[in-house]
Amino acid sequence: MRVLIVNTSEKTGGAAVAANRLMDALNNNGVKAKMLVRDKETEDITVVSLPRSLRLQWNFLWERWCVFWHLHFSRQHLWEVDMATSGTDITRLREFQEADVIHLSWINQGMLSLKNIRKIIRSGKPVVWTMHDLWPATGICHYARGCNRYASACGNCPLLPNKGSKNDLSAKIFRRKKELYHRGAISFVTCSRWLERQAKGSGLFVGQRITNIPNPIDTHVFCPQDQAEARLRAGLPADKHIILFVSQRVTDERKGMRYFIEAIDRLVARYPEMKENTAIAILGGHSEEVNLTLPSYSLGYVSDEKQIVAIYNSADAFVLPSLEDNLPNTIMESMACGVPSIGFRVGGIPEMIDHQQNGYVANYRDTEDLASGIHWVLEEADRAALKRACLQKVAQNYSQHAVALKYIEVYNEAMAYKNYKL
Repeated sequence: MRVLIVNTSEKTGGAAVAANRLMDALNNNGVKAKMLVRDKETEDITVVSLPRSLRLQWNFLWERWCVFWHLHFSRQHLWEVDMATSGTDITRLREFQEADVIHLSWINQGMLSLKNIRKIIRSGKPVVWTMHDLWPATGICHYARGCNRYASACGNCPLLPNKGSKNDLSAKIFRRKKELYHRGAISFVTCSRWLERQAKGSGLFVGQRITNIPNPIDTHVFCPQDQAEARLRAGLPADKHIILFVSQRVTDERKGMRYFIEAIDRLVARYPEMKENTAIAILGGHSEEVNLTLPSYSLGYVSDEKQIVAIYNSADAFVLPSLEDNLPNTIMESMACGVPSIGFRVGGIPEMIDHQQNGYVANYRDTEDLASGIHWVLEEADRAALKRACLQKVAQNYSQHAVALKYIEVYNEAMAYKNYKL
């Protein structure tokens, strides 16, 4: 079986990381998988880039300009909205024609338009679409943030100026997606049960095939290491508890840095000795902009995987107080290294963290509980038992073999649906 995974970027962003890991998992389990991207960043021969042209840059800029115009030239929600009005026709590419299954991943920001996706469907090839966020099930947003208008027809979008109107951009794109999906030619996959529940509540997904499969992780790469050696490689102190925060952009409001800072302030007020025995490591872009009451180490953006693994293994606890998240790769990476995680009870996070078994699930936006969770992991829990539970969870749910087998089943069903009109 030949599978072509389509994603905007090869490496940048959580969806790109997940798509790469799925490609490796499939190739290690009997499937010939390739990845087609707009932004190729390595020399990996299994990753193919779109033919280079000025059109690629134009597609990205035109898409952003159209969004900017609809936002009345406000940058406030510029990266939270996508229209999919511009993109590239991939159906003529050799990699597309050779594939048995076309597997769409995160395809926004000028990679594929809705018109391009319609052409992919009309090619007759089975199409599987992994949802890394809610965008395929809404008009224009990636995360609904409590809005449920996508249950019927969108419109009056809270991301648009003056909260939009009945027939605003979100309503128009919603109708285009509905027309695109109405033949039921796409097999949708969500990465978490939480996202599956949200997607099934969409007016776009009535009668659609949808299942839930988590992202995989290579446990030969993300695995436990000697902590002292890891800290030496990461440049982190050997004699302190280390709390780790990781995000592609740590100032992203959705990742909850404000709540992390408040929780640390509460901890220091409650346990002043933490100023001497605890430090914070912050991995990600804009990490130098964060000010904390504990000694902190700004690690910036790191792309080297071995260095990232060393940073995880340096930590005693990983904290991700996301306000909305699907199935964060960072929690999976931390757990695969045997490091317990603390996060809010939101999105797919409670599916990953089993409360007080392999980490701590705090009440939503409750910094007092978040602080209690950090202290519980650092000072109260059985650290060896936590580590064993983390590794067991990853092996049972997120290993390459387990995830690949589930996707192969989806591919076979999609092919049967196409070939035998099931």
